[in-house]
Amino acid sequence: MTDQLVILLHGVGSNGADMAALGKAWQGSLPKTVFEAPDAPLRFGAGFAWFSIEGITEANRPQRIEAARANFDRVIAAIIDRHGFSSKLDRVAFAGFSQGSIMALDAVASGRWPVGRVLGYSGRLASKAPLTPSLATEILLIHGSADPVISSAETVRAAEVLAGMNVHVESVIMPGLGHTISAEGAQHGRDFLARPA
Repeated sequence: MTDQLVILLHGVGSNGADMAALGKAWQGSLPKTVFEAPDAPLRFGAGFAWFSIEGITEANRPQRIEAARANFDRVIAAIIDRHGFSSKLDRVAFAGFSQGSIMALDAVASGRWPVGRVLGYSGRLASKAPLTPSLATEILLIHGSADPVISSAETVRAAEVLAGMNVHVESVIMPGLGHTISAEGAQHGRDFLARPA
């Protein structure tokens, strides 16, 4: 019997298969969990993206994210419906890397998807106010201190903002790690998803 659905969200230029490998690594420790790793809807180079980063700036990033919501929601809703979790969002988790983490945080912070858990690697909270997150969602943010793509300061800031709204959020900054998911980071994520509800 499946008791948790984890939706793995890849970064820009990547694809679902890359994140599916993480689900396979976790499956042995989470035998009652089903993993889905969709491709994002936009083509980007040899892979896909949730929103275009061409010409992106700090000023226009929130609008890019907002414009991506409809396509993101269609992908997520189809997966949740297919697995019968529409009335069990507390048993759904988003696990995203980089742009996937940005979209996962936006989905919760905007109030659209009050899922049980969000695991965000190397991301940022870049959503426009007002933010209306579910206070029942548990969030773990993991980031490398040497990330040259998205500064780990973004995870520190996101955690502060969410904690200020009484969201249950934890953050782990991994010394010397770049823009990637390390074996230790993957273990942190697995343990987070394995916690009793």
